[in-house]
Amino acid sequence: MGALLREWRERRRLSQLQLSLDADISTRHLSFVETGRSKPTKEMILRLSEHLDVPLRERNGLLLAGGYAPAYPASGLEAPELAAVRAALRQVLAGHEPYPALVVDRAWQLVEANASIQLFLEAATPELLAPPVNVLRLSLHPEGMAPNIVNLGEWRAHVLGRLRRQSAATADPALVDLLAELRDYPCDQPEPEVELPGAGDVVVPLRFRHGDRELSFFSMTAVFGTPLDVTVAELAIESFFPADRSTMDTLRAEAGAA
Repeated sequence: MGALLREWRERRRLSQLQLSLDADISTRHLSFVETGRSKPTKEMILRLSEHLDVPLRERNGLLLAGGYAPAYPASGLEAPELAAVRAALRQVLAGHEPYPALVVDRAWQLVEANASIQLFLEAATPELLAPPVNVLRLSLHPEGMAPNIVNLGEWRAHVLGRLRRQSAATADPALVDLLAELRDYPCDQPEPEVELPGAGDVVVPLRFRHGDRELSFFSMTAVFGTPLDVTVAELAIESFFPADRSTMDTLRAEAGAA
């Protein structure tokens, strides 16, 4: 457990002194915990995990390594106790029509989506749409959305940067592998090393070719504010909004004709 705790402290770039001050314990005690000379209580592990912003799943891992039972449940999304969560997600997705929205887990696997997400899937191969669907793979794969993304280089740099930060924050080996896979996908456009706004830009847009039109979107991410369940903590809603009037009018017109 001590070695795992030290890895999280170093990942957060905190010294033993800084963490001990934040968690209100002595530096000597923290050093003994990290070297295995002192066995921390369950409460101590949870307090240190909180100050290190360790994800709930990994907090359970620290507790197990320390000889304690996990503190946070990991319910299946279809479990009865998550009925209110499912209802909330579906309400948000339906309310976002006629604009695309989807729910993903920590690994970027598709959990739920509204009907409007279909416009992104028109050219994707059946293999990429077979469950479990990874939405980042789908977006950057040459047989997925990538051929229809007008600003692929810019969008790809945004996606890879976001995934790189997430993998560093969570230390999830599955995300590290996914990042390596996505980096190997071809791209015939320049990719900016640093995200800088173009003229008039305030967000990174997704410019997507839909039939004979070019649609422009920006995205927003929402998470549950007070999760105490591992599954709930790892869910995120990705909502796409029209970035210009033309995109808005097109989506509303298509929804009205359906």
